[in-house]
Amino acid sequence: MTVKKPPSGKKSSTSNRGASKNNPRGAQQKVYVKTRKKRSVSSARWLERQLNDPYVAAAKAEGYRSRAAFKLIQMNEDLGLLKAGYKVVDLGAAPGGWTQIAVDIVQPDKTGGKVVGIDYLDMPEVPGAEFICLDFMDDAAPEILKKSIGGKAHVVMSDMAPPTVGHKQTDHLRIMALAEAAYEFAREVLLPGGVFLSKVFMGGAEKDLLNSLKRDFTKVKHVKPHASRADSSEMYVVALGFRG
Repeated sequence: MTVKKPPSGKKSSTSNRGASKNNPRGAQQKVYVKTRKKRSVSSARWLERQLNDPYVAAAKAEGYRSRAAFKLIQMNEDLGLLKAGYKVVDLGAAPGGWTQIAVDIVQPDKTGGKVVGIDYLDMPEVPGAEFICLDFMDDAAPEILKKSIGGKAHVVMSDMAPPTVGHKQTDHLRIMALAEAAYEFAREVLLPGGVFLSKVFMGGAEKDLLNSLKRDFTKVKHVKPHASRADSSEMYVVALGFRG
């Protein structure tokens, strides 16, 4: 990797976000990355963004497996999604950032709560959580999850996202298919008063899904946490108060 100082006469970039789990901060000298023979322009841009992202640095400092941990922290602080003793299902769990936060809050070893994650990508164990290495879209996945969680759950949260193809409409349809599958599972396992959280792309949930959520939950809203990159099209749909 080649690192350059900011061009002469220009100030290095800084971030105004705080240094704690929910608010990483710190003046940073911006890192510039040159392309090399074996590195594409897009790869160089991705690496430069990672190196200059305060949430990436904060996740590393706090021992979180991904910057996505801060998204859940922020949404939980705003909406009170997770509580000690809850049973939580984490769909699309790898690499484990959301699972770590869920365990920290639920405290399964002390409260009798439970956190179960599933993903077709394998990941190292998160102490206090159970992980199933399986595609959630596999026909067997729902029953395996129900058995693992031990019946009903307080929260079903999904950070699942398919690989993007660069075609906006296609990408939207693909992520909505995952969101709808997650919702159908949530309907089967949530306790009355339960919470459903799912990633969607800009434009939010499709009308049919949104209408179903409004029918089945007392409150539905779209959220874009501060930890989501400003140039990202991702957002989340949050449904509170499952009617049962």
